[in-house]
Amino acid sequence: MSGHDLAWALEHSEVVVEQHELEAAVARMADAIRADYDEPPVFLTIMHGGLPFAARLAMELGARGLDLAFDYLHATRYRGETRGADLVWKHRPATPLAGRRVLLADDILDEGHTLAEIIQWCREQGASDVRVAVLTVKQHDRCVPGVRADYAGVEVPDRYVFGYGMDFHEQGRNLPAIYALKDPA
Repeated sequence: MSGHDLAWALEHSEVVVEQHELEAAVARMADAIRADYDEPPVFLTIMHGGLPFAARLAMELGARGLDLAFDYLHATRYRGETRGADLVWKHRPATPLAGRRVLLADDILDEGHTLAEIIQWCREQGASDVRVAVLTVKQHDRCVPGVRADYAGVEVPDRYVFGYGMDFHEQGRNLPAIYALKDPA
């Protein structure tokens, strides 16, 4: 797949979740999250993939009367590749987490290795509660034991997916739908 560009990816993929379905899923998630929070959580966007989803979710939560303490983190195992390696922290949140409830917003729960390390780091910082909201959950049984999404939008097939925050070799994050390559990557 290396050397292929976004045009190639779009020619060799299919839309698996349309924009209107994603927006409806985010609205449903916002209802569930709002029911669980009385005070503003620290809302941590996991960059870069979580940005489009987190922005949409934040607006939906605001429309439901839940304020958020915004911050972000950037930790990656992929660095433009399709397979993960060791976790690399590019930015840690500046907001103190001790005694605070944390809501992590990310694009996808695949195997969960990155998310497991981020959750553990938040707990080490003294967060009183760490919950996870993800736009997509990949359909397979390879997830790290104990890692799960407290709030999940849609399921996607166990194929290479991109769009709505997820990238194809750092391209296509701003596509308004989710695409999957026709052949597994």
